[in-house]
Amino acid sequence: MARIVSFGEIMLRLSPNGYYRFLQNDQFQATFGGGEANVAVSLANYGMDSAYVTKLPDHAIGQAAINSLRCFGVDTTKIVRGGDRIGVYYMEKGASQRGSVCIYDRKHSSIQEATAADFDWDAIFEGADWFHFTGITPALGPNVVEICKEACIKAHEKGVKISCDLNYRSKLWSREEARAAMTELCKYVDVCISNEEDAKDVFGIEAEDTDIYGGKLNHDGYKSVAKQLADKFGFEKVAITLRSSISASDNDWAGMLYDGEDYHFSKSYHLHIVDRVGGGDSFGGGLIYALLSGKSSKDAIEFAVAASALKHSIEADYNRVTVSEVEKLAGGDGSGRVQR
Repeated sequence: MARIVSFGEIMLRLSPNGYYRFLQNDQFQATFGGGEANVAVSLANYGMDSAYVTKLPDHAIGQAAINSLRCFGVDTTKIVRGGDRIGVYYMEKGASQRGSVCIYDRKHSSIQEATAADFDWDAIFEGADWFHFTGITPALGPNVVEICKEACIKAHEKGVKISCDLNYRSKLWSREEARAAMTELCKYVDVCISNEEDAKDVFGIEAEDTDIYGGKLNHDGYKSVAKQLADKFGFEKVAITLRSSISASDNDWAGMLYDGEDYHFSKSYHLHIVDRVGGGDSFGGGLIYALLSGKSSKDAIEFAVAASALKHSIEADYNRVTVSEVEKLAGGDGSGRVQR
């Protein structure tokens, strides 16, 4: 069984009930999530040996975050305890023409104030086959950039495959800061995951003749983006998610995988969204599982996109689906009929 290590920040998510706005709600639903944690949960659900690494305060809320991972079978034994607080984000779900709103409260969190001495990467990568992180994690600060770099160097030395989802977050750092840090980190990455905006925001590479807000996606433009990314950094594979936002409630969703030789486009799904947070992470988890399982490039992108399509129907960050459910959808059964 393949062992995958994911590293990042898990946060407490506070959301109004249903589609209430922040200012009309007097209660918040508390769950946990975060880019790499969401990937770790997906992989555990698919039967993989999935480990998650972070730093959390040694109090009840930190333990609750760990418990939220453990209940899916994620290995949390390498999580470091210390610091004063867990990061928080407030999520107001959008609907129709009203977009979702995310407010971060993550300054001075345990992982943001972590140091390289907190993590023994030799021990963490013992028996590991794959390492995953996202561009959100180094965005937490220069110290976390250095931690990510140490992890990448050690993973590379041990022959561990490395994947990175670019995941640019403008509320965390500038494009210039992201470009400097990610240019250095991507030297070690084997599989790059991006979307229609991240490649442009981080590296200034964009798809020509594409309007993501008007629903116009140019396949040749995305082929060019993938090829430029692969040529720049030597990536073995580049996966790009293709989202057309018709409204906050309705999106068209697909993906492309460039394997260094061919470009593989998935079928497209029309999504009526319940919760889109974690959609990209579920794509990443599905892709990693598919590649480690020996699926062809075409089957791998179909699995990843189908996994993510299902996530959009599920509340909160974690994708609570099984391999058989994903393969059923990837195989063409998207009827949504009652299973009896």
